[in-house]
Amino acid sequence: MAICNFMSDNAAAACPEVVEAVIKAAPAQAAGYDGDDWSRQLDARFTDLFGRPCMALPVGTGTAANALALACLVPAWGAIACHPEAHIQVDECGAPEFFTSGAKLLLCPGANGKLTPEGLSAGLASHRGDVHQVQLAALSITQATECGTVYQPDEVAALAAHARAQGWRMHMDGARFANAVAHLACEPAAMACDLDALSFGCIKNGGLSAEAIVLFDLALADQLRWRRKRAGQMPSKGRFNAAQIIAMLDDDVWLRNARAANAGAQHLAAAVHDRLLYPVEANELFVQLRPGEADRLRAEGFQFYDWGAVGSDEARLVVSWDTPAAAVEQLARALAAG
Repeated sequence: MAICNFMSDNAAAACPEVVEAVIKAAPAQAAGYDGDDWSRQLDARFTDLFGRPCMALPVGTGTAANALALACLVPAWGAIACHPEAHIQVDECGAPEFFTSGAKLLLCPGANGKLTPEGLSAGLASHRGDVHQVQLAALSITQATECGTVYQPDEVAALAAHARAQGWRMHMDGARFANAVAHLACEPAAMACDLDALSFGCIKNGGLSAEAIVLFDLALADQLRWRRKRAGQMPSKGRFNAAQIIAMLDDDVWLRNARAANAGAQHLAAAVHDRLLYPVEANELFVQLRPGEADRLRAEGFQFYDWGAVGSDEARLVVSWDTPAAAVEQLARALAAG
């Protein structure tokens, strides 16, 4: 029986372009750390992508990207507003608090995994902001969200305007940024023009071991360099991480991969459209399974995570860039059979 993995896009293979880039970089007698030709290209490549000056530094994990970016934006006595389902809250083992030296996460609920200015105001209404409490310093949003939904550019702009009015910085966890851009068919700049920092995800989308912190506030550039080194995220052979990221950007491989994953998710969504818990706008879908259906699907070789409360029969299905079309079709038929 073939095993069909729909648990996480973290399990996906590295795409051929990334593997080839690492192989090409292997024999190079290049300068160490960030002195090689690949690393020196990153700022210009992301400046071209987003249409404004920025600095980009590779790190080894999305957790490191989020935590180090936020550490540059928030003081130790500060706070970060985020959604209760945000990765920085649920899945990073306190890394943002650790790297900020103690800043708190203040949680504001919102439908379909999204924050809104109104929801932020309501969720933070009881926060006084006096000397007895942490000082709100940043807003962090996830694109695509942990519910598989996507912020429209005008929604990002509204949140950024709200953040600016409060004197907050703005961070985006873009672990699935590619899937969001692919869904919207928009220019990347349309979702990043108001950000101070972006965690640009590659690993879930065909990368091997590199994510990028993209910093738009260049006044923070030196601080990010120092924090990255202190965190052990500055490899001596940095060309391997930089080469992976450049390979993803070349010929829009990052968007090609994201489109493939999104298309698979849409195919599955069509099979269970009346049982979807959230709109399917990226490569994840959340499904209300029928009693006993999870066991049947697993017996047929499909792997996925249970979701929601214990006994809720909710499931999360994730399509990766390299999920075989045949596996998607098999799961779609199994789901349609109920």
